[in-house]
Amino acid sequence: MSQIKRLDASLTKHLDHRKSRDIFRSLTLVPPGMADFSSNAYLSLSAQPSVKAAFLVHLQDAAHANTPSLLGSGGSRLLDGNSARAESLEQTLAAFHNAPAALLFNSAMDANVGLFSCVPQPDDAILYDELVHASIHDGMRLSRAGRKIPFAHNTVWSTKGTVQHGSSVDGEPRSLEAILVGLLNGPGGHLFSSGDSNVFVAVEGVYSMDGDAGSLREVTACVERWLPKGNGFVIVDEAHSVGVFGERGQGLVCELSLEDRVWARVLGFGKAMGCSGGLILCSEVTRSYLINYARTLIYTTAMALPSLISIEVAYEFIMNGGAEPLVRHLRDLVRQTHRLLLAVCERQKPPSHLLRISSVEPKSSIIPAFTDHPRSLAIHCQKNGFMVRPIVAPTVHKGTERIRLCVHAANTAEEVVGIVAAIEEWLVTQMN
Repeated sequence: MSQIKRLDASLTKHLDHRKSRDIFRSLTLVPPGMADFSSNAYLSLSAQPSVKAAFLVHLQDAAHANTPSLLGSGGSRLLDGNSARAESLEQTLAAFHNAPAALLFNSAMDANVGLFSCVPQPDDAILYDELVHASIHDGMRLSRAGRKIPFAHNTVWSTKGTVQHGSSVDGEPRSLEAILVGLLNGPGGHLFSSGDSNVFVAVEGVYSMDGDAGSLREVTACVERWLPKGNGFVIVDEAHSVGVFGERGQGLVCELSLEDRVWARVLGFGKAMGCSGGLILCSEVTRSYLINYARTLIYTTAMALPSLISIEVAYEFIMNGGAEPLVRHLRDLVRQTHRLLLAVCERQKPPSHLLRISSVEPKSSIIPAFTDHPRSLAIHCQKNGFMVRPIVAPTVHKGTERIRLCVHAANTAEEVVGIVAAIEEWLVTQMN
C-alpha cells in the first residue's frame, strides 16, 4: 500500500468515527426558493436594491479608472496590498464606532486569531466566557499567555459567600469574579495586584448559538473592581451584534456607552453587514503593534477591492439610516416567532427531549429550538421549504443540540407562521 493510500485509510477511519457518532459534516447547497432561517445575514442587505446599485456603481467606477488592483490586492498590506481606500475605510469605521483606530483583517476569524495570539505575554492571563467563538480558542492556543481560564457563560458575580480560589468546582467553570479572586490570591497573584501582569477578558456582544447578549456592563464593572490598577483589558467580539444593536448599528458596546471601558472590539462583516471581512477597533498603539506582530495580517494577501467596496456600501446604507426600518421589522418578526414557538409548546406540551424553547424574549435574531433530534427536525423543515440547520456537538455542548432559527429582515410574517407550523407538524408526528 502506498503512503498516500495509508494516509487516506487513516483519515477514513477518523471520518467513519464521526459518522458513527452522527457528527459528520459535509458541504451542501441551498435549493432555490427556500425561505432563509439559517444564514447570518440578519438585515438582508444583499436584497436591498440601493445597496446593490451602489456596489455596482463603485465597482464600475474603479474599472473605468483602470484600477490595477481591481481583482486582487497584489500582496499583503505590508508589501503591495495596502491602499488609500483601505486606510480611509478604517478611519471612517473607527469614527463611526467611536474608537481611536481600526485595522482591517480578511475575516473576523483572522482578527481574533491575530489579536489573541500576539498581544498577551507569558506572565499574562486570558479569562474567557466558556461559549466564546472557536476563533478566540484558536488565537489562545497560539498565545504565549501563561494562563487561559474559562468562566461560566454570562456569569460575572459570585453569589454571596462563594468567592473561592480556583477556576472550577467539580470541573464546572466558575464566575468571572471567582476566577479573578483566584488569580489575585494564587501563585504570582502579586503581579496581577501590582499591575505588572495583565488580564485579558474575552466575551461576545451576542453569542452565535444561543443568541443571548453578553453581560458587558457587569463584566467591565467586575474587571475594574478587582483590577483597579487598570491592568484588566476587556475584549468584545461584536460579530453578531454590529449592525443590529446600537444607534444605526454601532454595536452593543456603543449602545451601552462602554467605548472607553472596553479595550478592543472585533467586528465581523459577514453577518448583519452582508459582506465579508473583519475589523479590530483599538488604540493607535495597539493598531501599530498588530501591524508588527499579528501574523494573520502580516502573512496574507490583503483584502481585494470588491470586498472593500462591499463594506463601504453596507456602512453607507446603515450610517445614513437605511437599516433602521429593517431593524424594527426584524425585531417584530423575532417577537412573533418566539411567541408562536411558545404557543406550540403550550398546546402540545412536548417532553423536553423533543422540543424546548426558552421563555426569555430573544435579544437578537437567533432563536435556538432545543431538541435531541435536530437533524430530523431540520430535514422536515427543509422539505417544507424552510432552510434551517441542525447544530450538534461539538459545536455546542452535548445535551444542548438544537436547530438554530435565524430571523432576517427579508423574512415575512407568512414565512414565520409557516416554519413554526412545520415545527409543530414534526413535533406532533414524533409524539404520536
